[in-house]
Amino acid sequence: MMNFNQIKRVLISVTDKAGIVEFARGLVSYGVEILSTGGTAAQLRQSGLSVRDVSDYTGFPEMMDGRLKTLHPKIHGGLLALRDQESHQEAAKSHGIDMIDMVVINLYRFEDTVSREGCSLEEAIENIDIGGPTMLRAAAKNYRFVSVVTDPSDYDRILEEMKGHDGRISEATNFDLSVKTFQLTARYDAAISNYLGKLTPYGSAPKEFPDTMTVQFEKAQDLRYGENPHQRAIFYREHRPFPASIANARQLHGKELSYNNIMDSDAAWNMVSDFSLPAAVIMKHANPCGAATTSKDLADAYQKAMATDPISAFGGIVALNRTVDSATAEEILKTFLEVVIAPGFDENALDLLKAKQNLRMLQIPSEFTAGSLGYDFRRVVGGLLVQERDRDPFDVRKARVVTRRTPTEEEYQALDFAWRVVKHVKSNAIVFTTKDQLVGVGAGQMSRVDSVKIAMMKAMLPTKGCVLGSDAFFPFRDGVDMAAEAGITAIIQPGGSMRDEEAIQAADEHGMAMIFTGTRHFKH
Repeated sequence: MMNFNQIKRVLISVTDKAGIVEFARGLVSYGVEILSTGGTAAQLRQSGLSVRDVSDYTGFPEMMDGRLKTLHPKIHGGLLALRDQESHQEAAKSHGIDMIDMVVINLYRFEDTVSREGCSLEEAIENIDIGGPTMLRAAAKNYRFVSVVTDPSDYDRILEEMKGHDGRISEATNFDLSVKTFQLTARYDAAISNYLGKLTPYGSAPKEFPDTMTVQFEKAQDLRYGENPHQRAIFYREHRPFPASIANARQLHGKELSYNNIMDSDAAWNMVSDFSLPAAVIMKHANPCGAATTSKDLADAYQKAMATDPISAFGGIVALNRTVDSATAEEILKTFLEVVIAPGFDENALDLLKAKQNLRMLQIPSEFTAGSLGYDFRRVVGGLLVQERDRDPFDVRKARVVTRRTPTEEEYQALDFAWRVVKHVKSNAIVFTTKDQLVGVGAGQMSRVDSVKIAMMKAMLPTKGCVLGSDAFFPFRDGVDMAAEAGITAIIQPGGSMRDEEAIQAADEHGMAMIFTGTRHFKH
């Protein structure tokens, strides 16, 4: 039989005051007494509600700039006492401790504080909440008898349950709220630990990474299976994901996403976000098989991207960096695709694309940057690899010209396009491009010359007059010689090989231009 607890007394102390007056008013309608502190108490009183100060209840004044106000036996005894344990009730009665049946608390905004530019250690320390987490943990531990509310989105749900049960809350709801509370305090402590763990004493430079890293991800959705049907899988997202990201995508149509859909969609979206002109990217197994930009309309970009390799594009993922219109939608419908990702779809485009029952359409907030912020995580057995995102902006015109011939203006434009594309291709990576279109891709090979060979083999458009982008240096001149056979006129690569001079000599012999970036873009 389900247990229900009568709510007679509530302690309210919130930083986020959204909806708190209406919630408190709803509680009062069931005869609930309100205890409160500081600004929360003032706001509730201004709204005409009767409030008892915590200091009046405890008989102990708030002091030390608010550091000491709720850390008192009359508070924690009222939260922790077991209602069905006679000894607990006798102890409470003898010490004048009243039961507190609900706490409504959200914490100081530590994460917001430390994310502000110029935040000092002193500011950060003052925004470490002590009393709030202590009360939350006490109430959550005693969930059989105490309701603990940390999220304003739960206010309506709680009042609705009280309405149906004469002012009482079920133990099942309390358990759910308790779990949510411990998830909150875990994330809160993690934020503090990660922040302080990057600091060093005596004013020296902060560390790049903390000594320990604690992360929390929230369940976004169940997945049918992982990379393969025998692997179970689920999708989690960060508490505050980067706005323009797959984690923030809204699915407008189509069947549920798979593990591989999400992986490829993330790769496609990150790549298309690297372009400012209207752009289209077609991704297959985490490698681009089509990419193009245009000074015209989105349909033109998509057509050019599809022309790169229409065979490989079958069953692929398309990402576009502009709102999809009907002309683009009509082009999309010509090929079987798994997912279409864009910052928006106009009404006509939506109607057209919905004709494909299983086509997944994802809308992502249109906040573009050179790449998502934060860290990349890669799990290995027994550990975790963590690195900064590869979002290094680079002006190709600042690259070092190492050949006798300097790139032409059109070649520079093509080299810029190639460099933006090649960082999104699995290593060893080679791409052939024009100034606005991907022509050939050699991905994931153990030998760089094999990647050049595959880029030549896969090219379905003319390679003569294209440029080549390489994610890392050429260890031998053979890759340059082979590129010359394909008609490549200019090369962008990091440089840094012991045999750079041989590669440069080969480029000079073939009349090529070559520039060194000094930056590598391996992607494993």
